[in-house]
Amino acid sequence: MDYFRIGQILRPHGVTGNVKLLPLTDDVKRFRALSEAYLEQGSAYMPVTVTQVSVQPDAVFLHISGCDTREEAERLRGTYLCVDRAHAAKPAQGRWFIKDLIGCTVSDTAGGVCGVLTDVLETGANDVYLIERKPAGTLMIPALKKLLLEVDVENKRILVDAAVLAEVGLYED
Repeated sequence: MDYFRIGQILRPHGVTGNVKLLPLTDDVKRFRALSEAYLEQGSAYMPVTVTQVSVQPDAVFLHISGCDTREEAERLRGTYLCVDRAHAAKPAQGRWFIKDLIGCTVSDTAGGVCGVLTDVLETGANDVYLIERKPAGTLMIPALKKLLLEVDVENKRILVDAAVLAEVGLYED
C-alpha cells in the first residue's frame, strides 16, 4: 500500500496530548476533514484516529486518539503523519506525487533517453529531478513547465524539451 506524508509532528501542544504539526501538503484545509491517518514508524505504518483539528495560518494542531498526556505527545515528536492513497488529496493539474514520478524513464525530443528519475529534491523555488544515466552519472533538471513537455506517470514516462535541457540540465559524471 502507498502512504503519503502529510505532516510532521513538531512538539506537544498543551498537557492533554495535542500536538503541533508541520503541514507537508499544499492545502492545509485538508486536515479539517481528517479522521483516519497513519503514524510512520520506520517502515511500519500504525493506524490512528484524529479526533480534534485546529488549522492555523502557520501550523496545524491536532489530537490523536490514545495520546492523552504531554509525555505521550512528546514521544511522537518528529513522527510523520501519513494517509493512504485512497485518502490522499488529488494533485492539481500539472502536479504529481513524488512517489509516482520515481521510476519514470526520461526522454528528450531529440530521441535520446536521459535515464530514470530516482529522486526529487524539494528546494522551495522549484523541484529538481535527479535522473540516473547509463552507464553512470546523474542528470539534475529543474521541474520547469518549459522543460517538461509530457509527464505520464501511469506509463512511467517523462518527455523533456531537448533545447531547454541543453540550457538547464546539470550533468554529474
